Amino acid sequence: MHSPPYQWPPPARMPWIMPPPAAVRYDQLARTPLHRWWRPILGTLAAVGGFLVISFGIVMAAWTVATLARLPLVMSGDRMFVDPLLDLGFHLTVIALAIPVVYGAAWAIQRRPAGTLSSVAGRLRWGWLARCLLIAVAAVVLGQLAEMATLLLTGVDPAYSWAGWEAFLPAMAVILVLVPFQSAAEEYMFRGWVIQAFGAYLRNPWPGILLGAGAFAALHGYTDWGIAYVFGFGVLMGWLAILTGGLEAPIALHATNNVAAFGVVAASGDLNNALQQGELPWQSVVGTVVQFAVYGAAIVVIARKRAIQALSR
Repeated sequence: MHSPPYQWPPPARMPWIMPPPAAVRYDQLARTPLHRWWRPILGTLAAVGGFLVISFGIVMAAWTVATLARLPLVMSGDRMFVDPLLDLGFHLTVIALAIPVVYGAAWAIQRRPAGTLSSVAGRLRWGWLARCLLIAVAAVVLGQLAEMATLLLTGVDPAYSWAGWEAFLPAMAVILVLVPFQSAAEEYMFRGWVIQAFGAYLRNPWPGILLGAGAFAALHGYTDWGIAYVFGFGVLMGWLAILTGGLEAPIALHATNNVAAFGVVAASGDLNNALQQGELPWQSVVGTVVQFAVYGAAIVVIARKRAIQALSR
């Protein structure tokens, strides 16, 4: 009898997803063993293109549904619906779609766990996020009080108004549900994807932090002091993401700040101007400095005290 031919074992298949190596910072989590120079570039193009395509599809679907339901449309400038609350909810939802888009780009093109966009732990650390939210509420309240006091001391009327509970409660319900996702989406794009895309090439995180903050400011409609505020916000959020190893601290302040800003507009009943951005008074700088200083210092102290994970394992 002849012995059967020797059977070579089949070659081992490379897993699709490769985690980052241990002991690397948040900005370097895209530098996995599967990293190639073209992956961050292609991923960025795919994320931007995918977001534009999905946004267009959502606009067309909303237009179709609104037409069939005979909802009044504006379709002018950045407005779509005549109803300001419906229009606000629509815009917040569209922005929130950036989260699955960047998750998909990380998984499909960079072939890494999508959770590494959230933190060095490979997921969103909910306990740490909750603590950051408590600090954010305190920082935003103190910043608002400092700005209001500065306005009053310089003879400027803060011009807060109250439209009543019937106008406030429905608007606030939409804001509380959607603004956290809108804020998180902007953090995943400008602090998560941008910083990690640069971190795939560079050891210094600051080019990614500064360019992410610049892109973040450029896509807002503020002028004068408003530009400085948005850019400074982006720089602080990027620095905190590196320091704490994730997006929890940036998301917490971004969401709290936006809920407060939209909440003031909801209280006034003037939702037609909820998405309008422009010039901020110089007195707002005082509130900004207080908010940034309180939040940044508290996050640094508590992150060190609680030994928040800042490197991958």
